Amino acid sequence: MLRQVLHAGLRHSFHALGRFVASHPVFFASAPVLLSILLGASFSRYRVEEDVESLLAPKHSLAKIEGNLVESLFPVNRSKHALYSDLQTPGRYGRVIVTTRKGSVLDPVHLDTILKLHRRIYQMQVTVPATGFNSFNYSFSYLCLPDDKNVCIIDDIIRAMEEIQSARTSNRSVPVLRYPITQLADGRQAYIGHQLGGVQGWGPSGAVRVLGTGPRGEGVRSARALQLTYYLQARGGLMDRVASQWEKAFCAELQHFAALHPKLGLYPTTSSSLRTDFQFSSVLARRPLLASLGVCGVLAVLCCSMRDCVRSKPWLGLLALLSVTLSGLTAAGILNLTGATYNSTYLGIPFVMLGHGLFGSFEMLSSWRRTREDQHVKERVASVFEDVMLRFSGSTMLHLMTLGLAASPLTNMEAVRLFCRTAALAVTISYVYMLSFYSSCLVFTGYLENGYRHGCFCRRVPKPDQLDSKPAWYRCLMYTRYQDETQTTNPPHGDSHLLLGCVRRCYGDWITNTYVKPFVVLLYLVYISFGLMGFLQVTQGSDPSALVAMDTTTVMYTRAQQRYFSSYSPVIGFYIYESAPYWNASVQRDLLEYAKGFQRISWLEAYLSYLSDRNQSTSQPRENFTRTLRHSFLREPQFAHFADDIIFAERGQGEEPDVAASRIFLVAKTTENKREEMSVLLDTLRRLSLTSRVRFLIFNPSFVYLDRYAAAVSSPLRHSLLAVLFLLGLSSLAVVEPLVSVWLGLTLLSVQFGVLGFMTLWGVELDCMSVLCLISALGHSADCSGPLLCGFASGRGESRTRWVRVALERHGVPSLQTLICYSAALVPVGSVRSNLTRTLFRCLTLTAGCSALHTLAFLPTLLTFLPPSKSRGHRPGGEGQRQEVECVEMNDSTRVVDQITTV
Repeated sequence: MLRQVLHAGLRHSFHALGRFVASHPVFFASAPVLLSILLGASFSRYRVEEDVESLLAPKHSLAKIEGNLVESLFPVNRSKHALYSDLQTPGRYGRVIVTTRKGSVLDPVHLDTILKLHRRIYQMQVTVPATGFNSFNYSFSYLCLPDDKNVCIIDDIIRAMEEIQSARTSNRSVPVLRYPITQLADGRQAYIGHQLGGVQGWGPSGAVRVLGTGPRGEGVRSARALQLTYYLQARGGLMDRVASQWEKAFCAELQHFAALHPKLGLYPTTSSSLRTDFQFSSVLARRPLLASLGVCGVLAVLCCSMRDCVRSKPWLGLLALLSVTLSGLTAAGILNLTGATYNSTYLGIPFVMLGHGLFGSFEMLSSWRRTREDQHVKERVASVFEDVMLRFSGSTMLHLMTLGLAASPLTNMEAVRLFCRTAALAVTISYVYMLSFYSSCLVFTGYLENGYRHGCFCRRVPKPDQLDSKPAWYRCLMYTRYQDETQTTNPPHGDSHLLLGCVRRCYGDWITNTYVKPFVVLLYLVYISFGLMGFLQVTQGSDPSALVAMDTTTVMYTRAQQRYFSSYSPVIGFYIYESAPYWNASVQRDLLEYAKGFQRISWLEAYLSYLSDRNQSTSQPRENFTRTLRHSFLREPQFAHFADDIIFAERGQGEEPDVAASRIFLVAKTTENKREEMSVLLDTLRRLSLTSRVRFLIFNPSFVYLDRYAAAVSSPLRHSLLAVLFLLGLSSLAVVEPLVSVWLGLTLLSVQFGVLGFMTLWGVELDCMSVLCLISALGHSADCSGPLLCGFASGRGESRTRWVRVALERHGVPSLQTLICYSAALVPVGSVRSNLTRTLFRCLTLTAGCSALHTLAFLPTLLTFLPPSKSRGHRPGGEGQRQEVECVEMNDSTRVVDQITTV
């Protein structure tokens, strides 16, 4: 009883709202347009998000806390000897991978060319500001990070190559270059595994080993690639601008150098490359989005057209798109005024609005065609509101619930949270504009229909007796049925609509045929099987380069790095952040055991070897251990660079300081699945740190993207799905029939399961963009299948098959029209050369396909033999039981001008 009372009250409220909108159509049509124009003028405040890491990395993670601790203990500006490009990448930098088309980068010709490139980069200057008397020239020597001798810190491989070139010039024996750890001329050991790639080394008896598969420090025979990194200082606003200009000049210089030396391949990247290439997807998608709008507009016009030129509403298709466009413009204006920033993930928001807006417009048009033509326009619009707006409002609530919960602080992924917040705002405005702007347009077209004016040209259509003397093409163009014809013959005017006629005459009977049902059930089992197969293979996509535009510097650099530098992991910092008894033999054994199996640059291991070479005990009292470390070991030239890895803390006057913190560098042997192995390594060492006597942590900048990524990506989807199921369960107590909520919940789960499984089989990983599409898929599938379920459940007194056919005619056709326009709008987006838009296209295409299968095939078949039952008695007020009315009409020569109605 409560459900019936609330249902009747809501329908009555929407009926009154429809009459109010129909009474003031000019205001409700003009107000959204004016508001959109005013807010659209705020695009002068348009800003693009600069910090890509904050978007794509989990917002709250242990890796970020560890990174802040590492930066406070060992800031990159404090390093005075050596830097590791895979470990220390904050701030500004330029990086390039040099490959050879043929031969080795260590060949004399290529080696001389690479050193020439290094000198050109070293001497390259930028002018800031570009013009004016206050312009200054800045070179790399001014911007670089200096060492303890105030000389720029450069990669160790450059020093090794300069030694090789000097030896060849002076006809001396060429020093042996070992891999991945080599020894320089000053006696210092340097790790070059991340600077030299595609290495072939000399094995026993002159055999060739590939990619450093031999023992530690094997001789290098040849190398296919070389990686150089140039670190810049960014002290304040001016230096940051200068560094930004230097990065641009760095890429331009490399492009010019590559044109002069075609035998070398150059793949540059800078600190701003990821941000630029990530946002470049929006630039590439501008024209395809306009093409999507045009294609969707053409199909929307065709879907709204009928053979009857008066009852045809082609302009409503364009006006529906205009309503979606105005709502998007209004939402963008609000974002600009509130200081929000834009990023490329927002490319999915227009399709969320498009699917929801088209669904509402086609549902309203379908309901309009089912109203009595002899009613006044205001009454017809009120009937449309009473019939459609309750379902449309329910689907809007589902959209807002899924997007709203994903936009809450519970979401740990900033890109997901910002997308869902903006999409929720856009859907809300789209809903309001559909109630106001589009409904007003429906009123205007209703008055045109009342006056027997052409639906496209708006001119009055002559009566049949006046059309007899006209040409055949003119009679076809002006075909319509006048009121006197409909009173005598009363043909079903829905038959003049192509899709409705096909569903009514062919598809409805075919899909409910007894012999077709087993094949549909079998198709659903195949659907579930393939979905399960893909679901079991879901992989997370934590690599940010998978979300940038194709053919960009980031993608090309990443491919080169994966091809030539995949033998070893990035350099992992092993940080002991508390004072530890390094002089204790058991602590030494533990630390050596932790580093066992890694390629390592360890001050502790070198120091213990130093003590053993001098015949001193490695287990000494604290004072002796620290004194020898400070005054003997660190003063040796080959060990002086370890001073960057140790922090001493003063104790008291006359006492030797403690080692307050220290670090060593570890490198793991990896295979092609580099990121997965890094994630496993991170979890393993994290668990080890919890039980170790020595308090340590490990860090690498890539850990920011790996740490808790799976939980951060999947939690918004999980929360949204639970929110939808909770909302359906709650609404079943008061508004919707319980079985409708159950069926809709199962449909949403089935669609979500299918999209997740099939997108995995299509090569889409679970990253932030695919999760955004999965969240929006909940609302889209509810738009398509919800009205069909409500229409079927509201019918009483006839067979299941009969009400399935009726539901398909009334709600399946609008869903089909929405899916046709929506799918066609996705086609231009699939041509964009971007990884992000490719993921968007594949996920949204699967969403449309799975929703269409459930709405047009699976549900119509399953509802013919599964609950809810149709054996219960007649209940008035259902959708299929319209009130019978008797009208006494007073006509002028062409049309009804007044009516007296009795119920």
